[in-house]
Amino acid sequence: RGKNMKLYVDGRYREMAKKQVKGDRCQVREIECFERDMQNVQQCGFESEHITVSRIGIWKRKFKNTKFVQTREVIEEFRRSKSAEELKNFRKAQRITGQIMQKIPSFLQKGVTEREVAEHIRRWAADLGADELSFDAIVAFGKNSAHPHHHPGITKLQSRDIVQIDCGVRINGYCSDQSRVFFVGKPTAEQKRVYDAVQRAKRRATEVIKGAEGAEVTNHRLDEVAREVLREEGLEQYFIHSLGHGVGLDIHEGPSLSIKAPKVVLKTNEIVTIEPGVYLPGKFGIRLEDEVVVL
Repeated sequence: RGKNMKLYVDGRYREMAKKQVKGDRCQVREIECFERDMQNVQQCGFESEHITVSRIGIWKRKFKNTKFVQTREVIEEFRRSKSAEELKNFRKAQRITGQIMQKIPSFLQKGVTEREVAEHIRRWAADLGADELSFDAIVAFGKNSAHPHHHPGITKLQSRDIVQIDCGVRINGYCSDQSRVFFVGKPTAEQKRVYDAVQRAKRRATEVIKGAEGAEVTNHRLDEVAREVLREEGLEQYFIHSLGHGVGLDIHEGPSLSIKAPKVVLKTNEIVTIEPGVYLPGKFGIRLEDEVVVL
């Protein structure tokens, strides 16, 4: 805390780290200093999801006078509420992703492959000023859209295919994440019914956040609101993942918007995705996703 914080980095990244650390609250030190400094530490918390059993065993043998305490997502918890500068980077990333989505329909010509669309998404991101994609774009045609994390392949676009796109970019380290569905030709009655239901589920959950006006909103409440809409349409069993997740420096951060996850209250200036989806095996899938800033 205060001015006693130290960041230990590989010597190859010391100068880069110094540029990222603002002010004098944190001292950047090379990793070789870690063992010497640890000799005077009485208690050390370690992130159990990042430090291996082997590593903690080595430390316990080496630093016998230090008590090691298992922690979880301490840094991630600090990162949940975003600063004005962080929100600025996020909104730029979000804007570029929206521009990419607008370019996609004109490229959806019969015979184009999923892989070709994915490659153009990468090019458009660079042309529009993104640092990089925040994750490998998901491009799924037809029946492939029933797989939430389908990897783009050589499947060619056919008439009346459904097209699922999930992509995002990174600006100064901060990620965006959006999902859209496009129809080649007129959608079937079943496709339209599912699309409308997913759209309503997304809208209902988003309205809960926007209408809170400072009141507490939990991850459980959001997930349940979306599921209720799909339940009314007899589609809840095909919603096979959480409603969403936090976004920041990592594309997937806490909290998980799921009734199965620990119950948490969303924080002011936290960014979360709202992405309900319905996946009909052997037919098609529809996922619609936007990011929302909690006010």
